[in-house]
Amino acid sequence: MTRDPVTVAAAAGRVPAQCPGPAPGFVPHPGPAPRPTPSAASAPSAASAPSAARSGPGAAGAVRFVALGDSLSEGVGDRVDGAWRGWARLLAAGLPADGWETTFLNLAVSGALSADVAERQAPRALAFEPHLASVVVGVNDTLRRTFDIALLARHLDRVCADLDAAGAVLLTACLPDPGRMLGLPPPLARPLARRQRSVNAVVHALSARYRAVHLHLADAAWTENRALWSADRLHPGERGHRAVAEGFHRLLAERGLAHGAPPAREPAQPPPGRAEAALWLATAGTGWLLRRSRDLLPQLLLLAGAELRHWADGSGPAPLDARADDALAAALAATMGR
Repeated sequence: MTRDPVTVAAAAGRVPAQCPGPAPGFVPHPGPAPRPTPSAASAPSAASAPSAARSGPGAAGAVRFVALGDSLSEGVGDRVDGAWRGWARLLAAGLPADGWETTFLNLAVSGALSADVAERQAPRALAFEPHLASVVVGVNDTLRRTFDIALLARHLDRVCADLDAAGAVLLTACLPDPGRMLGLPPPLARPLARRQRSVNAVVHALSARYRAVHLHLADAAWTENRALWSADRLHPGERGHRAVAEGFHRLLAERGLAHGAPPAREPAQPPPGRAEAALWLATAGTGWLLRRSRDLLPQLLLLAGAELRHWADGSGPAPLDARADDALAAALAATMGR
């Protein structure tokens, strides 16, 4: 009898009271690697970490995979049978060898901040005892007036440290800035770009520290291909989610951690038409804009005002860039130096 390669851990996201023991062929990794102290100017890339340093599910064994994060990992933009599917579930199907399965738990929630991941999602993920854990979050932090790169760094470091200590192999990604994706005018886009660059620098540093499987999703090849994006211009469509899943599968296979077939690249669903896109903008899109307007817009207007003042006095963006760099350097020094 052919077995479904993916099983949902529990209905409505509940973690089983007891998790099974290690999968056959699974060898726990030997513990955290020595922790370097990167600088803001040269945050290390996860690509420099030795690919054999971490172990995971063996070629013959069931896989426990948990996704933490926000709407990207929840699957927004890839709707199948009335529910979100997304890259993480597509990836889960290609992790085990023939005859085995993936037990997949998706804890990601639309709108989640790094604090939500640290305080709400991470404890449930640890109870699941995963072999693999994706931690992809940060864009929502950049869209809040309360953005604090030092606080975000502490949240992500805590989550990654706890999952790493529990033996999970981490999956991380750097992300494009939302201002660019939304096509905002420069005075509004630059502050968001500054924030997202800082978030990505923190993610790169933590990915190196914990030898994560890291996927670059901020590159032009990703951000400039509109075929990958849904109507809201902030979430991937089905093609985009498949591209993310394929990217992670390739990196996992290089480490000997993915043994099934990679996700198909071509969508199985027709792309949303103009009517569907207009419906989203008139309903969910309007609601999103109103929520963000109450929270982000006043702060974003203040940031844009600062941009315009610096351009008007001839100093340009340099002072604001330097301030953001100093905040990032302090955040990395505090987090990576502990």
